[in-house]
Amino acid sequence: MSVIDEIYKIGIVPVIALDDAKDAEPLAKALCEGGLPCAEVTFRTAAAEESIRIMATKFPNMLVGAGTVLTTEQVDRAVGAGAKFIVSPGLNPEVVKYCVGKNIPVIPGTANPSDVEAALSLGLDVVKFFPAEQAGGINYIKAIAAPYTKVRFMPTGGVNADNLKDYLDFNKIVACGGTWMCKKDLITNGEFDKIAELTRQAVVNMLGFEIRHVGINMDSEDEAVKVANAFAPFGFAAKNGNSSIFAGTAVEVMKNGGRGAKGHIAIGTNYMDRAVYHLERMGVEFDHASAVTDEKGLKAIYLKNEIGGFGVHLVRK
Repeated sequence: MSVIDEIYKIGIVPVIALDDAKDAEPLAKALCEGGLPCAEVTFRTAAAEESIRIMATKFPNMLVGAGTVLTTEQVDRAVGAGAKFIVSPGLNPEVVKYCVGKNIPVIPGTANPSDVEAALSLGLDVVKFFPAEQAGGINYIKAIAAPYTKVRFMPTGGVNADNLKDYLDFNKIVACGGTWMCKKDLITNGEFDKIAELTRQAVVNMLGFEIRHVGINMDSEDEAVKVANAFAPFGFAAKNGNSSIFAGTAVEVMKNGGRGAKGHIAIGTNYMDRAVYHLERMGVEFDHASAVTDEKGLKAIYLKNEIGGFGVHLVRK
């Protein structure tokens, strides 16, 4: 998996500034435990290089990058410390050419069409958009993205828990950079448990899990019709399909049995690829042979194991 692909699946890139390298290890641990194994460590402080080295050494599976990189000398220091990608606030052609020449993933800052075209001329198709909210937010990104069909953006600056989904819903957004789960005062005060909890909340809010429907296994169409109609008093109108009958949208009655000893549960998510990535990191196994795709990508997939006798499948909202 490429660095950009992994950033996409992670979805949120925590942007952090560390004044003391002693905070690097507990912060990295908190982010990983919270579900975001990624960090953009800004080169605005003297502790940045050593912090990157500590994170990359102690958490080798963590995707650690360097942010606010302004010179090629900083690129060398960051990569030497273990950084796997470079991010800059603006587009410095010298820095970008240097990274491209050394096959180092680089995401330079852009704020207008001219910046985007400069990035394209240097061979890039993923750019940072900064400062996102102050420069016009998601509506501005949508407007400038239209002519550049292959360019994707990583907005940073003003992105938070309230507007995250507005950004990620746009298919030209590769991920969002943010600081809200690891604010400087929390780091300074050593509140790493709080950072882990805010990180967990950020991932849950991004993925938006909710039960979409419950499936009931019946042995025949006649039995399925009876069961589906039994939900009519609740206002759940029956809708006959090829292999099942839906009672409203909450109950699916299978005509000839189905997955799961007792039936199945469908759990919806905002972003299928990201959900699979995060759940697999938590040890959830999927039956990839059950995957259903369409022109938009992955549409549904079953977990490998039943839960309480129910088959469980993830579905796109």
